[in-house]
Amino acid sequence: MVQIHPTALVDSAAELASGVKVGPYSIIEGRVVIGPDTHIGPHVIIKDFTTIGSQCRIFQFAVLGEIPQDLKFRGEESSLIIGDNNTIREFATMHRGTAGGGGVTRIGNSNLFMAYTHVAHDCVVGNGVIMSNAATLGGHILVEDHAILGGLSAVHQFCHIGRHAFIGGCSAVHRDVPPYTMAVGNRAKLVGLNLVGLKRKGFTEGALQALKRAYELLFLSELNLKEAMDRVRQNFSDIPEIQHLLRFIETSERGILPADVREHRLNRG
Repeated sequence: MVQIHPTALVDSAAELASGVKVGPYSIIEGRVVIGPDTHIGPHVIIKDFTTIGSQCRIFQFAVLGEIPQDLKFRGEESSLIIGDNNTIREFATMHRGTAGGGGVTRIGNSNLFMAYTHVAHDCVVGNGVIMSNAATLGGHILVEDHAILGGLSAVHQFCHIGRHAFIGGCSAVHRDVPPYTMAVGNRAKLVGLNLVGLKRKGFTEGALQALKRAYELLFLSELNLKEAMDRVRQNFSDIPEIQHLLRFIETSERGILPADVREHRLNRG
């Protein structure tokens, strides 16, 4: 059964699946679809053209599916699509897409969006992503699986965050962050591999050693990028993580963050 608090306002056109709970004073507009066993806390606002999957937890004062903060938006029909098992904490905001970005903001499964996080229009967030308190995504950003964004970090529009990347707190990211790496600072620079995160995810020692060597060649050596990529490809072409890293670099449109060579020297010392 669906449980709706008497003070909540739910449009008759909204589709709420079995097991959905809606808390006090929440507002759910029409053309909203909510999957089974999703729980919506008090004072949540879910706007038109929003779809939410199953077993999500949405905490008080979150706003989902509001129109984008984009001056080019002209009221066109667009949507926010949220997958399953997501946790969306207090005051988090996620906006609909725009015609210029494909019309959809898309959230995958099993993500954690802490308090005051923001996902702007036309973003695509993968699975298992963690956005810590007040982390912010500009428009048209792609965040791959299992990336972590530290508190108060901000990512410039059109950037690409690779899988298993880690962005330190209070960082300002203006270029693409390669998979498996750590980025810190304003403006952010690469400071090494996300070794702690990779080990926790069960990466093999062989994969870790290959990524360490690839990182040194790509970001710390005196080779130009093409030469470094050729060298990495020759030595580690059979390792899937290396293949993904190279594809990420090859398809980067904003360019890759530079490495902080001084920080690496300090770490080695």
